[in-house]
Amino acid sequence: MRSRNLVIRIGIIFVCLIYGTCFGAYSQNKKVEIVKFEHLQKVLNQVSDTTVVLHFWATWCRPCMEELPFFEELNTTYNPQKIKFILVSMDFVKDAETSLKNVLERNKIKSKVVLLDEPDYNSWIDLIDKEWSGTIPATLVLNSNLRKRKFYEGKVNVSTFSDELKKMCPVTIQN
Repeated sequence: MRSRNLVIRIGIIFVCLIYGTCFGAYSQNKKVEIVKFEHLQKVLNQVSDTTVVLHFWATWCRPCMEELPFFEELNTTYNPQKIKFILVSMDFVKDAETSLKNVLERNKIKSKVVLLDEPDYNSWIDLIDKEWSGTIPATLVLNSNLRKRKFYEGKVNVSTFSDELKKMCPVTIQN
C-alpha cells in the first residue's frame, strides 16, 4: 500500500512537472516586449546579410488581422533561412496583456512580436519610409548588405510580396 501511494505521488509530481514545463514555455512565447522606436532603429541600422521584415499591424485593424496568418506562414516557411520577421504591434500598451495576447494565442503566432510604445507617430514614421502616410498594415523589407529596401503600405499582394521577398534573399530562398 505504501509503495503504491509513493508511485502515485511520484506520478503526480511528474505530470505536474511536465504540465508546468510545456505550458510555461507556451506562455513565455506569448510575452510581448514593449519597445520604443530606438529598438526598431537599431534593427534598421544593423549591418547584416539577414533580411528583416518589419510588419506594422494592430488587433483593431481588420486588414491587419486578415493578413496576419500570411506573415506567420512566411515566418514558419523561411524560419531556417536568413530572414527575420518582426511583427510590430501598434496596439495600446494597456491592451498588451489582454486583447493583443489573446489574438496571438488564438492565432498561434510564434513570430517575434513587439509592441511599439511611441504615440507621437510623426517623430518616427518618416524614418521607416518617407512616403508612409501612417496607414496600417504596413511592411518594410530590408537587407543592408544587398542595399535593398522595399516598403508596402496597406495590405500586401501575397504573390507579389513573396516574389519580392525572394529577390531580397536570392542566396537563401531557392523556390
